Amino acid sequence: MMDSKFLSLLLSLSLFAASNSQPRVKLGNDLLVENPLDLLKGKRVGLVINHTARLSSGEFLVDVLMQKGMNIVALFGPEHGVRGEASAGEKVSDTKDEKTGIPIFSLYGKIRKPTTEMLTNIDVLVYDIQDVGARFYTYISTMGLAMEAAAEKGIPFIVLDRPNPLGGLKIDGPIMEDSLNSFVGMYPIPVVYGLTCGELATMINEEGWLKDKVKCKLSVIKMEGWKREMLWNDTGLTWIPPSPNIKTPATAFVYPATCFIEATNVSEGRGTEKPFQYIGAPFIKGEELSSSLGKLKLPGVKFSPVEFTPSSSKFKGELCRGVFVEVSDARKFEAVRTGVALISEMLGLYPSQVKINRTGFVRLMGSSLIHDVLVKGVATMKGLPAWREEVFKYKRESLKYHLYK
Repeated sequence: MMDSKFLSLLLSLSLFAASNSQPRVKLGNDLLVENPLDLLKGKRVGLVINHTARLSSGEFLVDVLMQKGMNIVALFGPEHGVRGEASAGEKVSDTKDEKTGIPIFSLYGKIRKPTTEMLTNIDVLVYDIQDVGARFYTYISTMGLAMEAAAEKGIPFIVLDRPNPLGGLKIDGPIMEDSLNSFVGMYPIPVVYGLTCGELATMINEEGWLKDKVKCKLSVIKMEGWKREMLWNDTGLTWIPPSPNIKTPATAFVYPATCFIEATNVSEGRGTEKPFQYIGAPFIKGEELSSSLGKLKLPGVKFSPVEFTPSSSKFKGELCRGVFVEVSDARKFEAVRTGVALISEMLGLYPSQVKINRTGFVRLMGSSLIHDVLVKGVATMKGLPAWREEVFKYKRESLKYHLYK
């Protein structure tokens, strides 16, 4: 048996090595700090950020810029706030940053777009927020509205680019219908859109998707070392949960599929250690649902029976049964197909108990047709409107905005 002291030493050495290993990807904020700080010198800077705005070293962008003498005059916080502590949907108020004393303007409450008054003393806006690559994750809506405000004010807008955790090759789901425009879907892009935030910002700007087709003075500080085939775990970067319920990269992979459960009366696992991976309700039989889903042989995903008791949200304090959704091969996984299949099977097994909020589902999916076919009891994906032609067109159009190979 290995000596316990030696084992402890080995563990300490491995942790030290891991903490000091260099990530394979340099973030846009790394490059901003290292090279073109002249973009900010002598200017009054506003930062659209949250707690993920950290360099690959782990340092908070605000702290580093202030140490280098930059004049940070305002912070703008998205859903969950600048420090990332607010729950999903919780309104965030204007305040001051406790550490720096810099005013914080909330962009998730009554106001979601920086006002003229907020931008009065700002010469340049900088955006640095980690996204998850799903259309209904609201940070890209905040980015677009901030771009719009910057354009109207005539001030530059700088995106510090970051990896898309799902990679830059996966595109999935219908293009959002114009009539369904909302804060969880502001642009005609698929559910899984396959671009970095810098690439998406460029597409939004150049395609005329901002209000009244205004264009902002956009700059993107590119990453170094990122390639389109990279998933999050390939980057060597530390995962910082971008919101309280996207705890791990594994959650981010499954989120574009299971977020649709939010529009049902079934728990999506909020209030558990595996949100968006635990799916269930008191009336569901885990073995039955798991077996039914397994027969579909959906690519890149596994389902296993699970029991859980949420500490918050739906069925708080009640024993739920259902399935644990695990992405086994992210490159083969078809998120939207899986999400539709999951709801379809639950409707088939528990028709009198599973309810879908049509408005919520349609807003998330970006398509009214898919809901209407689902509730008619059509078997999984059979008879569902195909979005392949839409996706093919989007792929072709988005190619010109690729900043990475």
